[in-house]
Amino acid sequence: MAHAHKLEILRGLVKFKSNTQKIWGVLILLSIITAVEVVLGIYKPEALMAKVIGMKLLNWIFIILTLVKAYYITWDFMHMRDETSGLRRAVVWTGVFLICYLAFILLTEGDYIQSVYSSGYIKNDF
Repeated sequence: MAHAHKLEILRGLVKFKSNTQKIWGVLILLSIITAVEVVLGIYKPEALMAKVIGMKLLNWIFIILTLVKAYYITWDFMHMRDETSGLRRAVVWTGVFLICYLAFILLTEGDYIQSVYSSGYIKNDF
């Protein structure tokens, strides 16, 4: 027996009457977020060029908005909202682990390459 999908977004702030309306609502939400990203990318406001935790504030805004879009695509279009908590955790934890692993590898290799460029010799020849 099929069950009805939840017809709300933004944690129940916006409710819809049908699945079609919800799809259009999520599409409009994602389009607004994308438009904000594009406008910020084109104009690059000087106020957002300040460094925050080693990166420009504008880059942090892009990362956060991209994560919000990924969340809504997964949550609503891939129907993760309707799955069991175990499956949701497995999907999220796997992604988090792989992203942390990738960041570790990139930082380790980047540090090695930077040390080769700065010192002019290879200290570890694999």
